[in-house]
Amino acid sequence: MITVDAIKSMFLGTDQKDFTLCKLVDYHNQTMRDTLAWGTMKNYFTTQKYIHRFLKERFGTTDMFLSELSYKFITDFEFYLRNYKPKDHQKPLGNNGVMKHLERFRKMVTMAVKMEWVSRDPFDKYQLKFHRVDRDFLNDEELEAVENKDFKIVRLQWVRDLFVFSCYTGLAYIDAMNLTPSNITIGIDGEYWLSTCRQKTDQPVRVPILPKAWEIIEKYKTHPRAVQRGAIFPMISNQKLNSYLKEIADLCGIEKNLTFHLARHTFATTVTLCNGVPLETVSKMLGHSKITTTQVYAKVVEKKVSEDMQNLREKLAAPKLMRRAK
Repeated sequence: MITVDAIKSMFLGTDQKDFTLCKLVDYHNQTMRDTLAWGTMKNYFTTQKYIHRFLKERFGTTDMFLSELSYKFITDFEFYLRNYKPKDHQKPLGNNGVMKHLERFRKMVTMAVKMEWVSRDPFDKYQLKFHRVDRDFLNDEELEAVENKDFKIVRLQWVRDLFVFSCYTGLAYIDAMNLTPSNITIGIDGEYWLSTCRQKTDQPVRVPILPKAWEIIEKYKTHPRAVQRGAIFPMISNQKLNSYLKEIADLCGIEKNLTFHLARHTFATTVTLCNGVPLETVSKMLGHSKITTTQVYAKVVEKKVSEDMQNLREKLAAPKLMRRAK
């Protein structure tokens, strides 16, 4: 029906039919560029590429109206992601990888619903189904093997030191690289603490510096490349860091997939939870906004459970021994 309001909407570009999927994705990525961390934005750009490929291969088009989105569109997109075979060296997407793309897609569509670019939410009846994944970490023996290994190559010594530093502080790669001397403060206990902010979530992080972490800080504080950039450590890319960690794993006889982020998991489990540090304290030091995020680590610490139950057995057995003595 032709009305004054309809003509006005079409003239101003506010007609619902003018809003397309690709315009929505572009709008989201442009407006969120300064809000989200670059690592997060890269993931949104990857999701954008998959959406473009899906539209071309499934519908033979480069775009479609938001009003055409449906539950079937979402399930077809899921099927496409699950069966997509990369042409390069990358691995096909696993279940959780597919769900992460759909999660980002849903956030974009939710933005469109809130701005009234689309009248209904096609994700209303769709449920994301993530598979629980246990976080891998180094146990005491493996961590000790990395710490005590004598590397003849300087770059491997350097990477090992950065990895061990993260094992005793829980800092992610980018947060460790961004550390400067000003991030070292005196805590409430009169000891040295690291005071920084997680780049990923913008959550404040305050971690007491353990002796092994302090030794590594002292080792690199006068390093020319660290001094030049005004940081605690010399700069190295995350890609190179993880590549060299593969060499370290081979030399130390560790079969786990050794990445820098594994050090963060090791801090949460082997260094803290296994040594009786409360979950709430670990969550605070990791910079988690929700304690449920930290609880993922608590489920895998069987050694700590065993030790606690052994202590309980001894306590329960003590009164019986005393009664027998009487």
